Amino acid sequence: MAEHYITLFDSGFLPQGLALHASIRRHQPDAHLWVVAMDATAAEALRRLALPRVSVLDLANIENDQLRSVKEGRTRGEYCWTLTPFTPDIVFAADATAARATYVDADLWFAADPSPILAEMSAAGASVLITDHAYAPEHADAIRWGRFCVQFMPFARDTGNTVLHWWQDRVIEWCFNRLEEGRFGDQKYLDDWPTRFPSDVHVLGNVAATQAPWNATRFDPADALVYHFHGLRTMDRERVRLGHYRIPERTIDVIYRPYLADLSAGLAVLREIGVEPPIQAPPRGWWPELKDHLALRVLDRQEPRSPLTMRLPEVSASTPA
Repeated sequence: MAEHYITLFDSGFLPQGLALHASIRRHQPDAHLWVVAMDATAAEALRRLALPRVSVLDLANIENDQLRSVKEGRTRGEYCWTLTPFTPDIVFAADATAARATYVDADLWFAADPSPILAEMSAAGASVLITDHAYAPEHADAIRWGRFCVQFMPFARDTGNTVLHWWQDRVIEWCFNRLEEGRFGDQKYLDDWPTRFPSDVHVLGNVAATQAPWNATRFDPADALVYHFHGLRTMDRERVRLGHYRIPERTIDVIYRPYLADLSAGLAVLREIGVEPPIQAPPRGWWPELKDHLALRVLDRQEPRSPLTMRLPEVSASTPA
């Protein structure tokens, strides 16, 4: 069975989207990636690149009346979160052969074949799979934003509808970037799914398979099947900011350096067709940068020490085969 993945991003996240695609092609070459282009620049660039096994979806063509009714009252980020629960249905409507649709964040990257994650879901007889943040002890207080992460979420056709449609209704009612009455974005709605939908939802048992900066000090990076590059942003044409997390040196070598190679390759391909994505986190002057550096050093007062920024490697442009 060919897997179907769906993500969404605007032109600012084109490099991350291309890195995601490169990793899918590397580890699951038969999988199909669906991309909801959040702006015309992203849609045009992706169509010009004509990436293999990618379908580009224009935002206006997938919005329904429910979504349009709340769009004006939400920020771009909040609207992306609002769209997320609707993405599996987009795949199912577009391709009758898709037995399962997995939402993936644009800044996710396949470090290996994620088939064991999906096999665990199938073995559990579940229609939906969710993944723990699995916070490292130093980030344990972040649980207030939600136990589970909306990052890699497979839904089975038809049998996952009860959960999926309940989630869609909730985000139409409320989906904002703040904590309020036990809610946060699209994410905290997942907190009670194991008890609300016990026969439908499986919580991934192999927690080390889905890694991210918030648990990098907890797991061996060699065990990661997917890695969520939360907070990693381009800061100029040559460097990226990693965010305020302690990242072990081994994780830098095993995960971050290969990812930055894919990110650089994506940037090179975009520049080859005349597209220069906007800088995501431009430098803010020497004093804010110094404060960030000092804050990370205080947070990082114990090993492992972490870089605040990394240089993008030089790579040649090559459109993925």
